[in-house]
Amino acid sequence: MPITLPNDLPAFDILSDEGVMVMSPGRAATQDIRPLRIGLLNLMPKKIQTENQFARLIGATPLQIDFQLIRMSDHESRNTAADHMESFYRPFREVEASGEKFDGLIITGAPIEHLPFEEVTYWDELTRVFGWTQTHVHSTFGVCWGGMAMAWHFHGLPKHLLDAKAFGCFRHENTAPASPYLRGFSDDLLIPVSRWTEVRAEDVAKRPALHTLLSSEEVGPCLIEDPGHRALYIFNHLEYDSTTLKEEYDRDIAGGKPANVPVNYYPDDDPSRPPSNRWRSHAHLLYGNWINEIYQTTEYDITKIGDTGQ
Repeated sequence: MPITLPNDLPAFDILSDEGVMVMSPGRAATQDIRPLRIGLLNLMPKKIQTENQFARLIGATPLQIDFQLIRMSDHESRNTAADHMESFYRPFREVEASGEKFDGLIITGAPIEHLPFEEVTYWDELTRVFGWTQTHVHSTFGVCWGGMAMAWHFHGLPKHLLDAKAFGCFRHENTAPASPYLRGFSDDLLIPVSRWTEVRAEDVAKRPALHTLLSSEEVGPCLIEDPGHRALYIFNHLEYDSTTLKEEYDRDIAGGKPANVPVNYYPDDDPSRPPSNRWRSHAHLLYGNWINEIYQTTEYDITKIGDTGQ
C-alpha cells in the first residue's frame, strides 16, 4: 500500500524513483479504505531531508499512510524555503484548533541539545503538543532530542551533557526481544549516533514506568517504551541516510570546526572511502513494527481516539 503525499512535495518524486509506492491525495480519496493518519512534527533545520527519511520508512509498510507535516507555530525555519513551509506545513496551533486526531505522531530531534529544555524558545508550545498527544494521538514516537524532551516532560528523566560528541555507528543490544516493536530484530545491531547529550541507564532504572528496549554499553539507552503515555523514545538515528553522518562530518571540516571521524562508519575509518549502510533493514523493521502496532490497536473511527481511556 502507498503513502499519500502531495504531488509537488519533493519527497514524492524522490521516493517514487526509489520504488516506494506513493499516491496523490486525489487518488487516495477514491479508495474505499481508512488510511492511518501519521503526523511529522519536524523540528530539524533541514526539513526536506528529514521528511524524506521518515516518509521512506513509514511508506514501506503494507498499509496506506496519510502523511501530514506539522511545524511549531511561531518558530521560523532559516534553512528551508518559506514557500516550502507555507505549501506543505501546518502550524501546530492550527492543528490543535481543528480538533483532528492522528493514529501516530513522530516528533523529530532538534540541534538545541546544549540548552536546558525550559530555555528553548518554543518549549511552552511543545509541552502543549505533549499534552495534546494524550487525547488526540494514539501513539507518539519521539526521536533524539524530541524523545529526550518527552521523557523529561512526562517523567523528569534528565539529559546529561557529554564531554565529547557521540558520533558514529555503535553496537546496540536487543534487551527486550519479546517486544512487538522489535519483531525480527537481531540480538545486536549497529545504529548511527550523533549527539552531545545522553540519557543514563541508572536514571531510567529509577523510573519503572519506562522500559528499555535497545541499549549500548558505549552510548547508553537508545530505545525506550513508555506504555503509560503510548510512546516510544529513540535517542539515536535509525532513520539516517547512508551519507548523513558524512555530510555532518564534511560540513564541520569545511567550517573549520574540530571534528572526529565518525566511529565505525567509514571502511577502515578512512573518510576518503564511501560509507556503507549497515542499519537500513533494522530501520524498516522498527518503523514497520510501530505502524503495525498502531494498526492493530487504534480506533477504526479515528474521531474516537482519546475517548475510550486508551
